[in-house]
Amino acid sequence: MILQALVRYYEILAADERSKIPRQGYGTKGINFALELSYSGEPLEIHPQIDGTNPNKARQIIVPEQPRRSGNKPVPYFLCDKSSYVLGLVGKDTKDNKEAEAIQKFTQKCFEAFRKFNIELLSKANCDEAKAVITFLENYDPSRKEENPIIARNLESIAKKGEAIFTFMVDGNFVHKNAEIRRVWNEYYNRPKAKDHLGQCLVTGEKDVPIERLHSIAIKGIPPNRGGVAMVSFDDDAFNSHNKSRGFNAPVSKKAVFMYSTALNYLLSSENENKQITIGDTTIVYWAESQNNTYASVVSDLLSVKDEEAEQHLKDIAQKVKRGEKLDSSKEMGDGFDESTRFYILGLESPNRGRASIRFFHVDPFQKVVEKIASHYEDMEIIGKDHEKSYPIAIWKIVKETMRQKDSSKEGESKKDKTKKDKTKKDKTKNQFHHLSGEVLRSVLENAPYPAALYNGILNRLRADQDLNNYIRAAIIKAYLKRKYPHNQFQDRIQEALTMSLNKQSTYPPYVLGRLFAVLEDAQKQAAKPAKLDSTIKDRYFSSACASPANVFPVLLRLSQHHISKAEKGRHIDSRIQDILDLLEFDKTPIPTYLSLDDQGVFVLGYYHQRADFYPPKADANSAESALSEN
Repeated sequence: MILQALVRYYEILAADERSKIPRQGYGTKGINFALELSYSGEPLEIHPQIDGTNPNKARQIIVPEQPRRSGNKPVPYFLCDKSSYVLGLVGKDTKDNKEAEAIQKFTQKCFEAFRKFNIELLSKANCDEAKAVITFLENYDPSRKEENPIIARNLESIAKKGEAIFTFMVDGNFVHKNAEIRRVWNEYYNRPKAKDHLGQCLVTGEKDVPIERLHSIAIKGIPPNRGGVAMVSFDDDAFNSHNKSRGFNAPVSKKAVFMYSTALNYLLSSENENKQITIGDTTIVYWAESQNNTYASVVSDLLSVKDEEAEQHLKDIAQKVKRGEKLDSSKEMGDGFDESTRFYILGLESPNRGRASIRFFHVDPFQKVVEKIASHYEDMEIIGKDHEKSYPIAIWKIVKETMRQKDSSKEGESKKDKTKKDKTKKDKTKNQFHHLSGEVLRSVLENAPYPAALYNGILNRLRADQDLNNYIRAAIIKAYLKRKYPHNQFQDRIQEALTMSLNKQSTYPPYVLGRLFAVLEDAQKQAAKPAKLDSTIKDRYFSSACASPANVFPVLLRLSQHHISKAEKGRHIDSRIQDILDLLEFDKTPIPTYLSLDDQGVFVLGYYHQRADFYPPKADANSAESALSEN
């Protein structure tokens, strides 16, 4: 399914005249230098090739395909290769004489292989450019490189690049782009090979086509192995079946391997306008079955939310989805928009050096993808500062709230032990962050309940640091419970508490007790004015009140009478406490003995909503102050 989707996307890109994606037999390569030759094969200049957007990055150019190298045998490429192959320059310095001699011998073999392979192919091309390169390769001697002034004066800059990548130019044009030379290369690339294994391709369904034994085009751009990994590989006898080895276990044609590899490398490259998204250790690429790039741009904005413009874009689209309106071909999407266009989201990671692994693969019509992401942000909406909705919360911020922000070392602990302990904690936290990030994103894309580990992590953090005024944590609790308890006749009571702002009519005991705890804490603060308290009942009683309210609230209510008697607006506070107590069902069990984990979250939500309600919008601040004085 994944390979089929990538092959289809390659076909879409190849059909677009604006696309720079390589055709079969070609690939994109970062080029450091171009060696310009005269028509007589004499070196004229070495031109540095620099990326237009980043001066420290090599220029990306489409060149003849370069399969992955393995083993110690030199494998030359056509007209574009490392400096050790093109010029016989040693790319590695060493003080060990034996090692230096071995490197020099291998470099000489590389140059000889490059010379032989390229002269053999270029001799079939009837053009002056081919003759120029042939003449240069026949006459050039790596051991006398210092005698050539063009190469000699560039040795230092070439050495700085290590194994610099070279290609050839004649008369200001890249040699490999010459039509006659391209013809020769295409014939060579598509030549029938005696060792070809013919079969049916699982991806395209074509029969009697050459099957790729090794998927040799590296997938680049998946950290930490940006040098390239395999998407499909079989490298152990344990994977063999029915006398089939390597890629023959899952037959994919050479054509399909090129197409899916090229499409995926494009999605991971800087050439792609919609950059990949990294969450934890997962690299996310996304695309639509369309030449219209706006589909991917919209999803990028929805998932990233990195700036105010993207945030406003999100709000505009989310509001249309919330009202049940379809996205149309207006300013959001441009002409030719179709909400049923299939959209793909692929999560990749590279846990080892050799291959990539799939974290998730999601397919939906574009409208459904937008609806699901918008639904996530709607579930996360909660009252924020000045009674405004909280800003859309990026996924990495959600997961970060479950992690310990600061670690304190024990007194007397040695520096070595502390460093080792900190590293262990850091590695463990990093692994948890990476795993949980992927699970949360999967919940968003599938519109499914959030992982329990996210909710439990938030509760643990709240018990540890008691930061109950954190809107991100409150939003996570609300969203988690809202998806866990969908609306039905048995669960409407808990849904009363899962609102964006304070619900004064809710009689759900955990929510009411959370509100009450916030009011009792406020009474303590009012009694202490104008002094500022170093700690409140939250610091001493929160964990107990949240887990075993029946043991704590009678004590807090008795203590509140002392605070009310000292507070300037004690009569108003007492009335507020009584209004909340009236919501509890005293004919039953008004204060539960204990609260479940889910109800503890509702308790926190009640506390957060009530606290937010203490601070009305600035525009209404004066009227609110007047109302308080009248009471």
